[in-house]
Amino acid sequence: MRLCSPLIFCLMAGVASAFVISPNHMWTKLILTHHWPSTFCSMEPCHPTISYWTLHGLWPDKGIECNSTWHFNSSEIEDLRPDMEKSWPDLIKPASSGFWKYEWQKHGTCAAKAESLNSQHKYFSKALELYHKLDLDSILKKFDITPSEKYYKFSQIEAAIENFYSVKPKIQCVHPSKNADVQLLGQIEICFDTDFALQDCEKEKDRVKYMSVDKVSGFSVCDHDIPVYYPPLP
Repeated sequence: MRLCSPLIFCLMAGVASAFVISPNHMWTKLILTHHWPSTFCSMEPCHPTISYWTLHGLWPDKGIECNSTWHFNSSEIEDLRPDMEKSWPDLIKPASSGFWKYEWQKHGTCAAKAESLNSQHKYFSKALELYHKLDLDSILKKFDITPSEKYYKFSQIEAAIENFYSVKPKIQCVHPSKNADVQLLGQIEICFDTDFALQDCEKEKDRVKYMSVDKVSGFSVCDHDIPVYYPPLP
């Protein structure tokens, strides 16, 4: 099972490769999604060996699989491969490029409606650029939030990100059971506008949608009142 964006629905089918589209169907937000390997591998068949936040994807807020004829071609991003393997690894099949293929077909072909992302190289290189620019690991450490056996308040994590980036992130957790007294920090989304400037991820009117759909993939917006476990490598 792939963990995929619950925010994105297929609003356009059969989009031509020229990407001549109505402005009403153009995405307006990019969601740079990080996931925490130890939490991911508590849900999926993998063994965590990475102790830093890795890329899950760069997702536009409109459209999925916008051009099924535009196939992934790994040769177009060969120069990015060393960084991709480190920063955007397939945690389930580390030697495979299948994860990148999946992300391109589902999200990249929609992001590519913008001229700034209208090639596979542009899409993947921009995702890597934004990932390194944010440097989420360093920011959390700066605020003394590190993987450990202790628990954090959700407000600590949220405040650290908001105070540094000056925008509202979307922070997701895994709830081991319905009445669990702790939640696992699993995924953090930070958002950008069409010019790649930081912007808030959530609006209050979106919150119900986020909460109801994310649970399908195992993630949901963290409960503000339940302690958060940021699991270290086992």
